Amino acid sequence: MKITVLVENHTKCELKAKHGLSLYIETKKHKILFDLGSDDTLFENAKIRGIDLSKVDTVIVSHGHIDHGGAINRFLQINSTAKIFVQRKAFEPHYSKIFFMKINVGIDSKLETHPQIILINGDYQIDEELNLFTVSQTDKCYSTVNDTLYDRDGKDKFSHEQSLIITENQTALIMGCGHAGIVNIMNKANIYQPLICVGGYHLINPITKKTVSTTLLNAIVQELQIYTQTRFYTCHCTGIEAFQYLSQQIPNMFYLSCGQEIEV
Repeated sequence: MKITVLVENHTKCELKAKHGLSLYIETKKHKILFDLGSDDTLFENAKIRGIDLSKVDTVIVSHGHIDHGGAINRFLQINSTAKIFVQRKAFEPHYSKIFFMKINVGIDSKLETHPQIILINGDYQIDEELNLFTVSQTDKCYSTVNDTLYDRDGKDKFSHEQSLIITENQTALIMGCGHAGIVNIMNKANIYQPLICVGGYHLINPITKKTVSTTLLNAIVQELQIYTQTRFYTCHCTGIEAFQYLSQQIPNMFYLSCGQEIEV
């Protein structure tokens, strides 16, 4: 398995940084895109790395926010065969609330009926290598940054968010923003015993740049310290400040910036 970061908030190489996430993953059976970012950054960076996105066969959109699924339409223009797996509720309206203003952060609802889009509800097994799951129990270490995010019924409960399990020689857990909470997601994924966990934890407000409280970070440390065999690669919405705090107490945690690769 090889994971290449094509969109992420930070870069230390020739690739362009952009707020958002897109991971290109090659497995024994698949060429996968996990999220697509918000704009053309994915396609520009893939070209630099010599990655042919027209050969991708599976796309996972982690949830219905533009920084993860904004580039779906552009992708469909260059790839007419890939199956794109999206939770049905991801195409519903989603907003970020700043003071008294609601900003649309959703993905294009007109794409919901596209023939390459596969709408799913809850957990879903793609094949023996790939499993998608959702998390409804969000009681542990839930990020206060989520309080600014809404759907059409009120505060977002993130039933439109899904994570991916890849089962190969080692099992990998791939997340988008981890809105349901890294602790709650790991609790549900524990049946697969992932040895690699990649994704954001949503611990910084992208507008105000404010990181969550030390109290919450300490609670996350207490919960994640039990996973001594898991290598945590975090990125995107975790934020550098939160990452530095967590990684000082969790030695098996690393930051994954744009252009970096993991080979398993």
